[in-house]
Amino acid sequence: MPTPLPAAAATVAPNLHATQAEEAFYPCSDGKPMTENMWQFRAIVSGTRDIESAHPGALVAGDILIYPEEGNRDNKIGPDVLVALGLGTHNRSSYFVWREGKPPDWVLEVASPGTQVEDRRDKPSRYAKIGVPEYWLFDPRGNVYPRGTPRLQGFKLVDGEYRPLESRLMDGERTIRSEVLGLDVRIDGEDGELLRFRDVATGRDIRHQSEIEADEKRAKARAEREAAQRKAAEARAEWEAAQRKAAEARAETAEARIAELEAALARSQHRTPP
Repeated sequence: MPTPLPAAAATVAPNLHATQAEEAFYPCSDGKPMTENMWQFRAIVSGTRDIESAHPGALVAGDILIYPEEGNRDNKIGPDVLVALGLGTHNRSSYFVWREGKPPDWVLEVASPGTQVEDRRDKPSRYAKIGVPEYWLFDPRGNVYPRGTPRLQGFKLVDGEYRPLESRLMDGERTIRSEVLGLDVRIDGEDGELLRFRDVATGRDIRHQSEIEADEKRAKARAEREAAQRKAAEARAEWEAAQRKAAEARAETAEARIAELEAALARSQHRTPP
């Protein structure tokens, strides 16, 4: 598991579960669709699962509303992915900052035609006001952000404003390091539609869930094939054993018959003529 750089200390509220009345007061949906296309959906789901693999004890959520201010139901913001380290993985209807004791440590907005302007122009100041340490943007198809805008961008909160995280070449790939998550992030996928995370501490890539499932499927198929081969070999061995036993029985029968014939011949040769 990656070892993230120290984040702001958090005081977790003793009761993180909202009551039914609170859930009714703070809607868990803003009425907008989670995604506008399959590219955005895959990037969100894949990123969520990969970060969960890297930080199994963290809260990693997609399409969940953040409420920064208790009592203000209109002040809400919904990132595509949020990560809050050290808060546990139990389910939540929404992310109530005053309950959790801190803002999320990391948020990601995945580009879509309907939200890209808000993601780049309006949301940064709102996340900065909440105190989110890192804010990231990703354009899975490379056709949503204006020409010349990097498809993957990471920002670090410094003195109340987001400043770009520098990218560098690693293994020929443009990579940005998340100090909060302790992960190096780069564009990945057959068409560059996914993100790939690498553990800074170990230097190893976090494998996509689809890769793990594919390996498990191949391993299962291999085990089934080997079991079938063993079963066929056992059946063949049993058949050969039966054939040997039948041959031995035939040989014993033939030998017994020959002995009978030889005995009869001997008796006839020693018989005294009348």
